[in-house]
Amino acid sequence: MTAIPIVNFDLVRALRDGRPLLWVRPGTARTIDESPFTLEHIRQARARFDRCAPLLAALFPELAKTAGTIESPLLPAPAMQATLRLPETMGRLWIKADHDLPVAGSIKARGGVHEVLEFAESLALRHGLVQPGQDYRALAAPLARACFSRYRVAVGSTGNLGLAIGVVAAALGFQASVHMSADAKTWKKARLRAHGVTVIEHDGDYENAVAAGRARVQADPNGYFVDDERSSSLFLGYAAAALHLHDQLQSADITVDAAHPLFVYLPCGVGGAPGGITFGLKTIFGPHVHCFFAEPTQSPCFLVRMMAAFGQLPNAPASPSVYDVGLNNRTEADGLAVPRASELAAAVMATRLDGVYTVADDTLFADVARLHDREGMDIEPSAAAGFSGPGQLCMTPAGQAYLESRGLAQAMRAATHLVWTTGGRFVPPEEFDHFLSRGRSSAAYT
Repeated sequence: MTAIPIVNFDLVRALRDGRPLLWVRPGTARTIDESPFTLEHIRQARARFDRCAPLLAALFPELAKTAGTIESPLLPAPAMQATLRLPETMGRLWIKADHDLPVAGSIKARGGVHEVLEFAESLALRHGLVQPGQDYRALAAPLARACFSRYRVAVGSTGNLGLAIGVVAAALGFQASVHMSADAKTWKKARLRAHGVTVIEHDGDYENAVAAGRARVQADPNGYFVDDERSSSLFLGYAAAALHLHDQLQSADITVDAAHPLFVYLPCGVGGAPGGITFGLKTIFGPHVHCFFAEPTQSPCFLVRMMAAFGQLPNAPASPSVYDVGLNNRTEADGLAVPRASELAAAVMATRLDGVYTVADDTLFADVARLHDREGMDIEPSAAAGFSGPGQLCMTPAGQAYLESRGLAQAMRAATHLVWTTGGRFVPPEEFDHFLSRGRSSAAYT
């Protein structure tokens, strides 16, 4: 006999009213694990980054000092911890600073660069431009560029994924085009055009831009579409970050086990980036890592998808959008303004994601300003979504119930809270000044 799902109508009302909330995946729910990926797939993605590192260093002078490795530091954040009023009895706050990733300036450099490299590698091997084990710097030579110039690489994006795909594809010599939604920031479009990328603007939201881009590329025999809603290559590029984080945690003498739990807070748009990272972390750390997605109150596409999957949204379709629950998908966090979650990410996260929480835009701006003022780090609003996570987990009834139900309450003093900041490196100064002004004037700023 199938159990009838328990619907928390207070939670549903908060969702539909656009109020901040924390949803926890039902611990007793049984869901088929549909993941097609393994640890070996993650290692293969990491190996691709490694063998392409000399090529990346040749293409991007900013990577010379890291020999072509695209990575971000792991940083303690004691001042921000005090600002968030997270007591030491609940653990320590750290930041995985993907807002400062080189080349693309956001977390999208991971998945986006990986997929472009995988496509370029496949073409190079097919056309005999390079042999396995050879120096991949040959792919920056005129012969390779002439080959790549016959192909178009395209993507649909609200901004950051487009920057990652467009900049790397253009640097390799591909015809690069980015289909952007109306809510994409003007400065991101300008940066793409400055790198020789064709920007195609579409009315409507992210979903419309992706659909338009996909349809146009399908009609091009030499077209390649990077599909953020369905791409395994993007997903595994993000997952590879977990291997490097494992090494960083060890270098910082941070233990992850039953007595030292790791909590990770990841801003979420369509779900590919946080989903891939969560998959990687869960594969490496198992039950000792707890991953939570962060979404704007008006654009919680992954929350809506998860609640529907567990029967907690009455009368919802199988793959609902935020519009189906009466939300408007309007947020200043442009990278998170997505109406419907990736089916690939949703399937893999069904048995792995620990929870989702939502954040109001005013709080995002306040945390941008607080991080700048307390820690000297500059991020964009979407990247600030993670900072509400420790408070939602440690200082709300839903969060405390999660800790108690999983036997974590007694281990919190030794816990690590990791906020994954996702974008900000290339925000123009005048744009960032606007962020600071709005953040400091917010009631949430202290």
